Amino acid sequence: MRQHYDEFRKRGSAIVAIAPDGPRSLARFWEQEGMPFPAVADPEHRIAELLGQEVQLLKLGRMPAVLVVDPDGIVRAAWYGESMRDIPSIEEVLAVLDSLGASV
Repeated sequence: MRQHYDEFRKRGSAIVAIAPDGPRSLARFWEQEGMPFPAVADPEHRIAELLGQEVQLLKLGRMPAVLVVDPDGIVRAAWYGESMRDIPSIEEVLAVLDSLGASV
């Protein structure tokens, strides 16, 4: 998503990552990687649970998910997977944004 951040911004959209890391390690990683969008630490998986993101503690931890949420907090599209191969391509996500008229 980092490489395509400008494409999201052109559509008036924002990206927010939700990570299972603690705040300090997440901030350190985000700074090291120069990520252009914000991230929220969710080490207790509270946000993940609210969004229906599966957590398998004995396997890989948090399963990947991509959600399109409108300004009112309504999930307009969601993809849940068991590995990173299961999440949609950037083109698919951008197509959904285009169909919604962006501003999400």
